[in-house]
Amino acid sequence: MKSRTPVVIAVTAATAAASAMVWITGPATAQPVSPRAAAAASADKAADTAEALVAAEPANLHTSDGEAYVQRPVISTEKLQYVPYDRTYKGLPVIGGDFVVVTDNAGNTKYTSVAQSSPIGELAVTPKLSSADSVAIAKAELKTVKNVEGTKLVVVTTTGDPTLAWESTINGTSAEGVSRLTVDVDAATGEVIRTYEHVTDVAGTGTGWITGSVSLDTTLSGSTYSLRDPSLTTLSCQDSSTNTVFSGTDNVWGNGTGTNKETGCVDAFYAAQKEKAMLATWLGRTGFTSSGGAWPIRVGLNQQNAYYDGTQVQIGKNTAGQWISSLDVVGHEIGHGIDDNTPGGISKNGTQEFVGDVFGAATEAFANNANDPRDYQVGEEVNLVGSGPIRYMYNPSLAGDDNCYSSSTPTQEVHAAAGPGNHWFYLLAEGTNPTNGQPASTRCSGSGAITGVGIQTATKIMYNAMLMKTSSSSYLKYRTWTLTAAKALDSTCGLFNTTKAAWDAVSVPAQSADPTCSTTTTSPTVSPTTTTPPTACTGTNATDVSIPDAGAAVYSNVTISGCARNASSTTKVAVNIVHTYRGDVRVDLVAPDGSTYNLKATSSSDSADNINTTYTVNVSGEAANGTWRLKAQDVYSTDTGYINTWTLTV
Repeated sequence: MKSRTPVVIAVTAATAAASAMVWITGPATAQPVSPRAAAAASADKAADTAEALVAAEPANLHTSDGEAYVQRPVISTEKLQYVPYDRTYKGLPVIGGDFVVVTDNAGNTKYTSVAQSSPIGELAVTPKLSSADSVAIAKAELKTVKNVEGTKLVVVTTTGDPTLAWESTINGTSAEGVSRLTVDVDAATGEVIRTYEHVTDVAGTGTGWITGSVSLDTTLSGSTYSLRDPSLTTLSCQDSSTNTVFSGTDNVWGNGTGTNKETGCVDAFYAAQKEKAMLATWLGRTGFTSSGGAWPIRVGLNQQNAYYDGTQVQIGKNTAGQWISSLDVVGHEIGHGIDDNTPGGISKNGTQEFVGDVFGAATEAFANNANDPRDYQVGEEVNLVGSGPIRYMYNPSLAGDDNCYSSSTPTQEVHAAAGPGNHWFYLLAEGTNPTNGQPASTRCSGSGAITGVGIQTATKIMYNAMLMKTSSSSYLKYRTWTLTAAKALDSTCGLFNTTKAAWDAVSVPAQSADPTCSTTTTSPTVSPTTTTPPTACTGTNATDVSIPDAGAAVYSNVTISGCARNASSTTKVAVNIVHTYRGDVRVDLVAPDGSTYNLKATSSSDSADNINTTYTVNVSGEAANGTWRLKAQDVYSTDTGYINTWTLTV
């Protein structure tokens, strides 16, 4: 991939206003999932296309004299490329000026998503208020102040007329607890025009002692092991009182007691590594931050709470003193970080907590841990304050939240406002009457059953929508973005129709920017992990999964159903892995109950390319039905590859 630095395009003329979400007609040839080199080429095409589009100053960007646009790194997914941009005005950052250009893998422009609704026009950029005076005003927004991270001049377009403002980020406490607050103060009048809280929290759930005996990928340095991820070194688990990574000489962690911090870190670290694997396997995302990094997880917060603040994830305890680091809590908090590290930043207007809950549910489902199974509840393992789960995605009203969207939803307390979004996601993933043991869910409006598309596909739709996100995100815009993503992911319109039906069912109204899908097919496209007809007791997954160089293990799933017997003593595993030094790769088959069967060991002397063979393995002690996983791990550096396809016949 050719080297690419941020692209800055100056704008010299204002243009007329237009819709913030535009469907651009033209060629729309779908591209298959491609290996690393082809993906890099697609990203380059997308960057070049976006650069040319912006240079042409289309009306929907709402340009003004004195502006420039800064292109950020391209984000690639299975079928689309997302090119985020920030805007400056006379050299100052524009808060609310961001946008995203979306292309297909061939470089054809598909959509633009723009936060700003009108041009800035002419605005003076000399402040009347001093920086020091603005900081004093900003500090008054908090109960106590620990420090001020910095202050700068910005142009704010999110609160009405464009305004010159001093922006400060302050650490301290508010009436609700720990705070990392960004405050924008009008540089002419001293009025506080916007505050932005970086600390996003959930009122806790299950802790490390919930998930039982688990495997962790740790780091060995000399004779000392530490709870630091070996391939994502910025991911670690620490004692929050000292910010010290837990370490030891035996690589054995925790004692199963929920009040023990190291035990809390066992499950926090386990959950984070499961979320990392979910992101890579389901969504093709490496790492939690936009640069492929992570944050430390710190166990020991002396509150009934957990939070993400842009620099860390803090894990508190329940009223019994047990650390609340369960799969859905850690998944939720890291989900806030992913939201923060996709275009537009943390979701707004009542959507941020439902976004976090989506990642919590996806992490719980992907981990498939028998002690903390997927259930679309938040807080079910630990009775945090004596009232059971704090949210129910399939029926938010069980916790006193709204099932249905209304005009008041965006102004509700953020956790209560999650209800309609959680309900939508459940209907999209599981439908109204699931057949897999999950509870039924009712519609707020409309009629007819909804058949879910599965949590993996639902998460993929949500994530692709997040890559179109701008700083003006809302329930109404998420409807448009998810419909746009579903249409791009499935040419039959099945995913589109189910996504639309779920939004209609929770009363989020149609928008003029919503795309349409002309194919009349109504059955949703199934996840790529589904199997061939069940009578064959076989299944194939042909979705490419990149294997990181000298990195963590990756997984590809095949689900077998309708095969009511044990697997065979001569089960066949046909594997096609593309790799430039196959001796680097260890390959295992993981049964639905988590048992692991080695198919291929590593070898430092086997320098041939690719693994293309069929293994025979005795798994007759395993039930045939369930989700089987092909596990691949590259244990040496330099050479790379990916799982191309594999077939399981049990």
